[in-house]
Amino acid sequence: MAASEESLRKALAEQQSAVEAQGNAVRALKAAKASKPEIEAAIEALNILKLEKSSIEKQLQAAVSGNDGDGVLSREAFRQAAVNTLERRLFYIPSFKIYRGVAGLYDYGPPGCAVKSNVLAFWRQHFVLEENMLEVDCPCVTPEVVLKASGHVDKFTDLMVKDEKTGTCYRADHLLKDFCNEKLQKDLSVSAEKAAELKHVLATLDDLSAEELGAKIKEYGITAPDTKNPLSDPYPFNLMFQTSIGPSGLSPGYMRPETAQGIFVNFKDLYYYNGNKLPFAAAQIGQAFRNEISPRQGLLRVREFTLAEIEHFVDPEDKSHPKYSEVVDLEFLMFPREEQMSGQSAKKIRLGDAVSKGIVNNETLGYFIGRVYLFLTRLGIDKDRLRFRQHLANEMAHYAADCWDAEIECSYGWIECVGIADRSAYDLRAHSEKSGVPLVAAEKFSEPREVEKLVIAPVKKELGLEFKGNQKNVIEALEAMNEKEALEMKAALESEGEVEFYVCTLGKNVPIKKNMVSISKEKKKEHQRVFTPSVIEPSFGIGRIIYCLFEHSFYSRPSKAGDEQLNVFRFPPLVAPIKCTVFPLVQNQQYEDVAKAISKSLTAAGISHKIDITGTSIGKRYARTDELGVPFAITVDSTKDVTIRERDSKLQIRVGVEEAAAVVKSVTDGRRTWEDVWANFPHHTSGSADD
Repeated sequence: MAASEESLRKALAEQQSAVEAQGNAVRALKAAKASKPEIEAAIEALNILKLEKSSIEKQLQAAVSGNDGDGVLSREAFRQAAVNTLERRLFYIPSFKIYRGVAGLYDYGPPGCAVKSNVLAFWRQHFVLEENMLEVDCPCVTPEVVLKASGHVDKFTDLMVKDEKTGTCYRADHLLKDFCNEKLQKDLSVSAEKAAELKHVLATLDDLSAEELGAKIKEYGITAPDTKNPLSDPYPFNLMFQTSIGPSGLSPGYMRPETAQGIFVNFKDLYYYNGNKLPFAAAQIGQAFRNEISPRQGLLRVREFTLAEIEHFVDPEDKSHPKYSEVVDLEFLMFPREEQMSGQSAKKIRLGDAVSKGIVNNETLGYFIGRVYLFLTRLGIDKDRLRFRQHLANEMAHYAADCWDAEIECSYGWIECVGIADRSAYDLRAHSEKSGVPLVAAEKFSEPREVEKLVIAPVKKELGLEFKGNQKNVIEALEAMNEKEALEMKAALESEGEVEFYVCTLGKNVPIKKNMVSISKEKKKEHQRVFTPSVIEPSFGIGRIIYCLFEHSFYSRPSKAGDEQLNVFRFPPLVAPIKCTVFPLVQNQQYEDVAKAISKSLTAAGISHKIDITGTSIGKRYARTDELGVPFAITVDSTKDVTIRERDSKLQIRVGVEEAAAVVKSVTDGRRTWEDVWANFPHHTSGSADD
């Protein structure tokens, strides 16, 4: 817990006790019929204590709501202002609006599509081109057998509770999260100790089992939000949309919940395409589908969304990265699991130190954490509201070596937007076993190496006589033994002649006799090492990143007259939906012709722009485009030169008509900054720039 909030809660509790004690003193004086001056002095002291209590309450409210006390909008009011602007300017809107919409489905309008397109274009440049990744595009409909192998059919679930009277469904962890946040932000009487407990619940929420989650819901008396009816115990609900492939209905399938499986099942062909060399990475951008229990929070939790995923295949014995030195000195907020469990906050850590101290498992994972940090901050995400949180031990899958989430703070709190995980060799092994196709890589030796190999040779004839129809299950279990298990069995068979052996596919122990299996170690010469590669997987929720970018870019400023607040999106030119607008200052044929000529130059340079030849005042036109996040406006006020206005500073320069497109392109491409341009061109002052 932040020290300031903790100290304020303690101070408020102490002040409340002082108010109560002084109130009792006043009542005692009145009962004892003390003198009037005595009673008045006691009442005055009580009023002073109440004023001090009120002051502490205001400070505490500011601390928990994000309001700094200087008139800054509360989180909810800020969000409402941003979302109203986004929907009004058609960045995104609820899908099927004329039919009252469907929860968890949204349409991107023209500026939203442009922002999304720019984000994805930069993602391709920053990752696919920079790392020479192999991009693929796989179907959204996935056969059941693929998702059975990956574990999604059995385990891709969220815990759900039902209103016991109406049957309305809610996601259990969301109800607990909302309760904790509500108490922390709106109940100022919560003690520092209780606040610490609630914050610990929030920090370990993903770690709670169904039983623990149900116990917390009962302990806190949480009921159905709409009806206040009692809730059922939490139970798992599979989030995949099921379908059937073909008209017969005999081939079940699902809409993919992630894009990664398409890459894993194509590993063999991609490895061959890459010249049978590791490491290499494959990437995919595409739609994914999750049948969310209770979609909410706009673009943050939806049922259809865009994922951009990378699967970086690497030798499990060598997870170094040749470009690791490029990110080693980056320093940013990291939240290791030890700090989470002890109730501390995220802190700035140098990436190289995090890897060398073992906080981050390996260089390749560290490299991608650094690259994700650079990607997000260059998009326009505020580096002070970005942190990398390590998964808690029970939060990670058993096979994962290490997992981190890039979390961005917005008005909804800290939101997971990118997952960066070392998934070990689990995925390729799972698909190898299910399909029977070995998804492996090989390291060829310059000279043959002599190695000692464990050889497990089941005697099929003896096993067939003993186990008949279960022979195959027993053989597979014997061959799957690791070296330790096999050598222990060998020793037991030699000393006792028989051993009890557990066959997981039969769910029971079976007797194995000495004549049923041969276990030995043999020396062999090998020309290559065959292994299943490990996978480092950065997975990007594009809609979540875009929504956080919208919030981080949004602000309001007063109009020149000071009578209204004008909304602005401070998008970097890299992601702005429109890079530039062109305005003739007044309706004049010559100016309009110049504007059209500049528009042609901008089109030829590949710069998205909008030309506005309406007679609206220039100030209103500036305000309209600021609200769309357009970084530059060219105003035509002569036939020889024009002004270029920068959105956030509202500063203007004068350039020749022929230069205008080239100047804008140099800044939007990132080859020059506005500061460079401002230093090299004549300045222009005009009252209209401030409107």
